[in-house]
Amino acid sequence: MTELDLLIKNIRIVRPNHNVVDLLDVGIKNGRFAQIAPVIPAENAKKVFDGDNLLAFPGIVDAHTHVGIYQPLAEDAITESKAAAMGGVTTTLTYFRTGEYYLNKGGPYKQFFPEVLNISQGKYWVDYGYHLAPINKQHIEEMPMLLQDFGVSSFKIFMFYGGHGLHGRSDQQHNFLKLEAGERYDFAHFEFIMRRITEMLQQYPQQAPYISLSLHCEIADILNAYTALVERGGKLKGLHAYNAARPPHSEGLAVFIASYLAYETDCLNINLLHLSSRKAVQAALMMQDLFPHINFRREVTVGHLLLDVDTPTQVLAKVNPPIRPREDVEFLWEKVLNREVDWIVSDHACCRSEIKYSADHPDDIWMSKSGFGGTEYLLSGVFSEGSKRGMSYNHMAELLSWNPAQRYGLLNKGDIAAGYDADLVLLDPHETFVVRAAESKSQQGFTPFEGQELTGKVKKTFLRGKLIYDNGKIVGPPLGVYQKRPFIKK
Repeated sequence: MTELDLLIKNIRIVRPNHNVVDLLDVGIKNGRFAQIAPVIPAENAKKVFDGDNLLAFPGIVDAHTHVGIYQPLAEDAITESKAAAMGGVTTTLTYFRTGEYYLNKGGPYKQFFPEVLNISQGKYWVDYGYHLAPINKQHIEEMPMLLQDFGVSSFKIFMFYGGHGLHGRSDQQHNFLKLEAGERYDFAHFEFIMRRITEMLQQYPQQAPYISLSLHCEIADILNAYTALVERGGKLKGLHAYNAARPPHSEGLAVFIASYLAYETDCLNINLLHLSSRKAVQAALMMQDLFPHINFRREVTVGHLLLDVDTPTQVLAKVNPPIRPREDVEFLWEKVLNREVDWIVSDHACCRSEIKYSADHPDDIWMSKSGFGGTEYLLSGVFSEGSKRGMSYNHMAELLSWNPAQRYGLLNKGDIAAGYDADLVLLDPHETFVVRAAESKSQQGFTPFEGQELTGKVKKTFLRGKLIYDNGKIVGPPLGVYQKRPFIKK
């Protein structure tokens, strides 16, 4: 027997696509799972660790984050990847674009993206990758280059940017997105992105299953009109007001438009991001029935599963699309349990208190920035609430690890099996804790989940066989590696 680098004994392994949880030993060599068996002799390993019957999930793949959106990427990559490790996340995929926020510059991705990678190198405690948004015509031309040269196989459209900025109404689209004169970020632009994806699916058949387009589905015209109505009415406050200003049918309409454009352009791999409401999910399911040949994927966030419009933290929970009423939350859970949702993410966007809201008007939802962190509570949040609703551990592993890894071409991630990266998170299913921002590794300084009691505490996180988080402490240097996708296992 080849000597193992690490042997983890006595762990209850949670594998996706299985229906049992077995007490097993796991042997790791050269950063990958090498042997999994009921008993592996300790003398076969250089180092032995007793897992003490903890649950062992495959490392969580948080496929929707926004590292570097509100703080410099060089800072955010450090602190927010530590927060990820704290939550059992071992791979994070960040949506990135040119324009205001992020690096606050425009230009071609051929120049822009190498700078992103250069800043990122050596700063992440977890493995990382990027989805990119083609903002202008030149970016659409660059998409095949981004796939072939940089391993970017997933792209994004922010549908509401058509006349809405990151936080509200905007007539400054060109400045916000740093567009050239005569260019528009509109439905025609979205169509041309889809046509380029279709060309790539045909041009690169081996990579085609992992080339996809993600959409933030809200319509700017609806948001503008309803925001004006809510502000003039003056009766609604906080999250109730923001929910009414960005109504669910705006999501549903955007899903319809995006789906028809995908049908028109034969763009077959579509991800519908952070669906937040009954109407949005119903629209997504209707479009799947109408266009069964399109490979739709439906995403929800842990924020939309744990929070509602009556959440005490109110302005701190402002996000796009909005936090919804409790009946929408329960509908999302129903669809999660029915396996009509494909994965759950954090949509982590660290936004420090001094940036998040106005100190002079701390309760004004309109003056608050959109977005908040949460990657550190992704596994515990889903585990805690999912367990109450009868969700199996194996199903959790599919939603949090396997499904996003498969969709986005991280074929070395997402399972506990020989040959896969030895990404592992050990969780105590019986330990209950109260969420406190002060205990997070994030630089955000607050959390909309403050005070929530969760059951299921992450105890240790391993990245490619190396311990990176241990009972409240980050361990060792940053070992995160950029993931060129699709990663085809040798």
